[in-house]
Amino acid sequence: MSQGPRTCSLLLVLLLSHGGAYQREPSPRQDLHPLLQKMAEEIIEGSYLNALLDLTLFERSHVWTADLSHRVLAYLNSKNVAFTIPSLQAVMEAHLEQYLYQPQKLLEDLRATDNQQFHTAMKCLLEDKWGHLDLEDVVINLGDIRDEALQSPGVNRSLFLITLERCFQVLNALECVEVLGRVLRGSSGSFLQPDITERLPQDLHEDAFKNLSAVFKDLYDQTSAHTQRALYSWMTGILRTPFNVTDGSVSWVSAEKLWILGRYMVHLSFEEIMNISPIEIGLFISYDNATKQLDMVYDITPELAQAFLERIRCSSFDVRNISTIHRLGLLVCFYDGLELLDATLAQVLLHQMLKCSRLRGFQAGVQKLKANLLDIATENQTLNETLGSLSDAVVGLTSSQLESLSSDAVHSAISTLNQVTGWGRSQIVILSAKYLAQEKVLSFYNVCQMGVLLAGVGTQAFYSMDHKDLWQVLRSPLSQDMSDLSPVQQQGVLGKLMEAEDATSGIAEVPRALFKEVSLYDLWKESRFNATVLKAKELRRSQALFLYEFLGKTTERPEELLSAGQLVKGVPCSHIDAMSDHLFLALFQYFDNNFSLLSPDQVNCLAWKYWEVSRSSMPPFLLATLPSRFLSSIPPSRCVRFLISLGKRRLETLVLDSDKRSVVVRKVQQCLDGVIADEYTVDIVGHLLCHLPASFIERGISPRAWAAALHGLRSCTALSSEQKAAVRVRLLEQWGPPENWTAETTKDLAPFLAFFSGDELHTVATKFPEILQQTASKMVGVLLPKEFLWAVFESVQNSSNESPSFDPTFGCHGVVTPSSDDIFKLAEANACWDPEVLLCMEEDTFIRNVELLGAVKGFSRAQLMALKEKAIQVWDLPSRWKEHHIVSLGRIALALSESELEQLDLSSIDTVASLGQQTEWTPGQAKSILQAFLEDSGYGIQDLKSFHLVGFGPTLCAMDPTEIQLIKTSEFRAVVARIGTLFCSTPVLAGFKKKAEVVFGRPTEWTSSILQELGTIAAGITKAELRMLNKELMTYFQPSAIRCLPGEVFKELSTEQIASLGPQNAASVTHSQRLQLSSAQLQSLQRALDGAKTHSWQTDPLSSSPTWPASTGSPTGEPASQALWLGCTLLLLTAKS
Repeated sequence: MSQGPRTCSLLLVLLLSHGGAYQREPSPRQDLHPLLQKMAEEIIEGSYLNALLDLTLFERSHVWTADLSHRVLAYLNSKNVAFTIPSLQAVMEAHLEQYLYQPQKLLEDLRATDNQQFHTAMKCLLEDKWGHLDLEDVVINLGDIRDEALQSPGVNRSLFLITLERCFQVLNALECVEVLGRVLRGSSGSFLQPDITERLPQDLHEDAFKNLSAVFKDLYDQTSAHTQRALYSWMTGILRTPFNVTDGSVSWVSAEKLWILGRYMVHLSFEEIMNISPIEIGLFISYDNATKQLDMVYDITPELAQAFLERIRCSSFDVRNISTIHRLGLLVCFYDGLELLDATLAQVLLHQMLKCSRLRGFQAGVQKLKANLLDIATENQTLNETLGSLSDAVVGLTSSQLESLSSDAVHSAISTLNQVTGWGRSQIVILSAKYLAQEKVLSFYNVCQMGVLLAGVGTQAFYSMDHKDLWQVLRSPLSQDMSDLSPVQQQGVLGKLMEAEDATSGIAEVPRALFKEVSLYDLWKESRFNATVLKAKELRRSQALFLYEFLGKTTERPEELLSAGQLVKGVPCSHIDAMSDHLFLALFQYFDNNFSLLSPDQVNCLAWKYWEVSRSSMPPFLLATLPSRFLSSIPPSRCVRFLISLGKRRLETLVLDSDKRSVVVRKVQQCLDGVIADEYTVDIVGHLLCHLPASFIERGISPRAWAAALHGLRSCTALSSEQKAAVRVRLLEQWGPPENWTAETTKDLAPFLAFFSGDELHTVATKFPEILQQTASKMVGVLLPKEFLWAVFESVQNSSNESPSFDPTFGCHGVVTPSSDDIFKLAEANACWDPEVLLCMEEDTFIRNVELLGAVKGFSRAQLMALKEKAIQVWDLPSRWKEHHIVSLGRIALALSESELEQLDLSSIDTVASLGQQTEWTPGQAKSILQAFLEDSGYGIQDLKSFHLVGFGPTLCAMDPTEIQLIKTSEFRAVVARIGTLFCSTPVLAGFKKKAEVVFGRPTEWTSSILQELGTIAAGITKAELRMLNKELMTYFQPSAIRCLPGEVFKELSTEQIASLGPQNAASVTHSQRLQLSSAQLQSLQRALDGAKTHSWQTDPLSSSPTWPASTGSPTGEPASQALWLGCTLLLLTAKS
């Protein structure tokens, strides 16, 4: 048994050191401290929590001696209560488990403690000096226990509730506020519901009130809008106490009260703000911390911001003074009165507006204000002269304005330009070219200067860099910027490094961001790796598989490898199986700590190993990865532990097969007995909320639990349409139709607005257009229902001030065309414009918004065609387009015909790479892009570098299989892993597979790391070659390769091979592949999906039932040591600071 339970058991039986009943019996009349007598009586009564608190209190003020244990046992014996260590331990374990899995019991028992005991419990929470119990030769480290305790759902909740109920009656208010702060900060704010204010004291003295208000300010972003409003009402209820009016003010709002409110100041009404005394608002602005506070009012509205600005104008502060502007925080985002500004003040305002990106919404207004300030800032000066003083407003410059800049101006302003965020890709391309116009070769100095503009440097420029300069970059802090480069740029850098004669000697120095691009072939040539070097590297699985095997030959300490960062990705199942029982249990923590890096197959192997080694202490979530029959064997007594363990994981990544996931969810429902009764059960269920069926969401979650459940459902990203409908029904039951909603309700329901019908959303669009638009802006790149997009579109249209066009060209007379404001606000809802309207867009509007429009996923073919025609209107024929035009198109480029693609200047591989980011090209379009590059660049297939192959992206699939063989082997082998991510046709994959044989040998020679490296290229394998593959290699196919195997090839797999696919690859088998399989093969596939053990696939029948060990003091699910350790933790009531 580990030290954890031994220590705890000793504590519980007062450090008895014997294995049975006590042997020496002092007289019970010997003096026994009253507190220890009381503790002994509580042990007799079964009030173990009370006993432990009394013991803790005693130890604080007395020296523990060995004879005290004897005296206590003598007292117990005198009361005819005879304990042995095992019997007392069994009783204690059962009691402690009630606290672990029924935190409500902890709440009840804390309610039953006397004031002195409760005071002790709170002190344990508060004071670091209570960080350990020192009892003779045993020291209990309460600091370490603190972290363990909070792993049990519900502990914080019980501590929070009991603190509110009793603390203010037992401890002083400042101490109770500190306890609340500690508990709340560890709860993500989910305990703070609107009704909590009913339990908060109304008579706190000033210091305690300020401290508690500070806690609520810290948790502001984690609380709902309703809770924010409730806490604001509680705070102002105390702040609105009678006050002395000294300046004729009729407002209760003083400078100090504004400071106390902090971010809650945005809940003041317009009238309350306008009534603030000029003296008080001036005093507030004069505070050194006022700017910090105003920097954080992210959810302030334009109306309230301008009200504050108006009151500041009425004070002694001049808002046109530079020092005042510096104090305004986010109020500058709503600055008005521009007609009185000069260029200098406009530039100051623009610099202060850098922070406006933090605002929640109203960004279209911010952009308009920046544009107006930009005009003022450049008045009577050229753009070249003012470029460095315009802050991030420069991102509003059009491509033609950027092209008009001189190279010298860009050089002079580079210290500003290199830090600006929000650049469009085309803008970065233009500015990078301007900056490097005077440079023949990219140098270390240039790279140091470019910052965010480095992403616009052409790949050829990186490839042409001097080796020494390149290594200087990679060995400097600038190496962190490598992750911002595109894959083609990264390969240009890596390709240059690998060309050096001593390249392999430097592979270990390649920085984290680039290391994952190093080819398996190049790793083979490096022999100087060690686990320490790899700790900071990001690894592909193929790299990890090779390196784990390679380093495993040089070390006899597997913990060195498992602690080496991402190397754990490469641990094969055979190594897990081969571990001794003791070694496996000792090393399991390394796997658990890096769980997100493990593949489903590795997790399945760990589950089987744990089941065989120590099923009584097996983490219960692992049962979900074993065959379904293991779930049915979980008895009710083990259910809570199973739910807690599984609820901490993401079921969708743990169990990939939807049918098996349904089986797991049914077991979850069974364990819940069909109902989530309260918020404690919500804590237990955790992420499993996202997988509960619609019927359960609609009828199985009690009203009491619904608020906590809704908080959890906010994080669910893949709810089914049925689940969404059930959530909608519950929300309508709770809040009524949208006509009844308040602004707070709408904000709180924002994550769920897309679940509602078109009619319901129409109401939201009418009542709260800004909230709807803010919600939509957070959902960029998400496929949204048409009803939701139309509601957003309607809300923007209703608030638009655009007038019909009077341009008769192209039939646009009378058409209301999109404005830049509209396009910005609409985001994905731009897909609702008619194609004719898009074609009538003003030229300047198109130029300013082409990248935003090119990112809209929902555009139809007709809409893309209209936008392409608009591009031709604005930029002339495709043959006249420059690189920055092409890279700005995004999805609009998909509308280009084959002949139009051939007209483009595609001499730069970076331009081709920008087109390659789209995956919807037809084979003809892809072929045109490929051919255009070869013609414009003058390269032949045999001349292509590795970075060219990466830059082609999916257009590489247009290469003829015979052309593939012309690629230089040295270039191909450097980017096999990248090519292996492409979904090409079977003949093309076969061509790449043939090329891969030159590097890696024939399929019979492939290893696990090679198979992983090949990716989809492995799907080019022939029937005969597939049949010859060792079944142990089947789990090392990438899932994408399995999907790419033609059905007539896939069916050639033997039943043994199919059974060895593993859960991940089995879940990747397509419907068309299944149709080709025999019944025996389908049965093998089902075994793989179910997580059956691969090496016992014939001897382990599906019907066999797992058996559990005889019941022990500790239930199955975690190590027995952890059960006791956590139990002690709860009783010692420690909380994370």
